[in-house]
Amino acid sequence: MRATVLGSALEFLTPHSLPYYKSGVRAGFPSPADDYLEGNICLQDLLVEHPEATFLVRIEGDSMKDAGILDGDIAVVDRALTPRHGKIVVAVVDGDFTIKRLIYRNGRCFLQGANPEFAEIEVSDCSQNQVWGVVAHVIHRLK
Repeated sequence: MRATVLGSALEFLTPHSLPYYKSGVRAGFPSPADDYLEGNICLQDLLVEHPEATFLVRIEGDSMKDAGILDGDIAVVDRALTPRHGKIVVAVVDGDFTIKRLIYRNGRCFLQGANPEFAEIEVSDCSQNQVWGVVAHVIHRLK
């Protein structure tokens, strides 16, 4: 699975508030709606914790499909977050960006897909030169 870098959040996300309704929407049986607006939410405030260290990537491929990250999704990647065991990260492998789960096992570092058709990738050095950032959110369009 490849990740195409789209740019920093500062460059592409301009503050724009959208209406926010306090009442939750049930995924089960319908309930009476609350007809009042709670306020506005700015998606940048919701999705971007560290604007100066955040960028967007478009996902290409299906190696992370079992984690709910699908071809065409956009990942919000934060370089200020610490890459830890079990986190999904954007890394550089053989000069290409990829998105995988970071795994530390027996003192070794691996990048693991979320699709059994893809093998783990052992990485000799999981430094910041290899791991570019932690995926904080994924924007997924329903088809």
